[in-house]
Amino acid sequence: MIPNPILKVLSTLSCHTVRHLLIGGQACVLYGAAEFSRDCDVVILADESNFRKLNAALAELKADCIAIPEFKAEYLHRGHAVHFRCKHSDVEGLRIDVMTRLRGCDPFEQLWERRTTIQDMDANAVYEVLAIEDLVRAKKTQRDKDWPMIRRLVEAHYDENQDDRNGDMILFWLRESRTPVMLSELVQRFPDAVATVATSRPWLTSIDATDLKQIEQALRKEEDAERQADEVYWKPLKEELVQLRLNRERRSK
Repeated sequence: MIPNPILKVLSTLSCHTVRHLLIGGQACVLYGAAEFSRDCDVVILADESNFRKLNAALAELKADCIAIPEFKAEYLHRGHAVHFRCKHSDVEGLRIDVMTRLRGCDPFEQLWERRTTIQDMDANAVYEVLAIEDLVRAKKTQRDKDWPMIRRLVEAHYDENQDDRNGDMILFWLRESRTPVMLSELVQRFPDAVATVATSRPWLTSIDATDLKQIEQALRKEEDAERQADEVYWKPLKEELVQLRLNRERRSK
């Protein structure tokens, strides 16, 4: 289910008891919304003990920090991702991206409480994965590739659970579905639940549930707003990266 190099990284993190959650493309693979991802992205608990454990795991993987910023808690606390490239023969060339904050998501401890634990019987491995609801929130970025992924994540969850659903699942589908036909069906089947999600999707209470074009337009406005919010969030962080890069170049002269 998970390629061997990724499995090696995750098992190494676990062996060193690093508090981490798998996010990004590999998490989407586990939820059935993607077929392949070549990097390993994790969000970790931001405390000194966990950083020490992460350092030990990275040393075992022979992972060097690449690009900007360098591996310092202060950058992670501000929302930056720190990037590593592995040199261990079992994972040579694999990139690991580490974060401690995800835009739009709760602090790590709350994410940990909601996590999904997946057991891979074939690989005799256990993965601690960002809950699908949190993964969907984390995927609301400026990147074009993330929005089809959100759609597939929710569709896959719906397909897998619609015959054995509960109230929380229905609310999740109503809040996060990006498929007009699916949303139309949900609004008509579960009208009482629509009012519950009105704080996050107020337009659901006023649309014609049979008008797919109207639903599609509402989804586009919602996506545009999220893209703009993500751009605003990352703007000062990107500016800081530019300054860090310039400072490094000056020091190297």
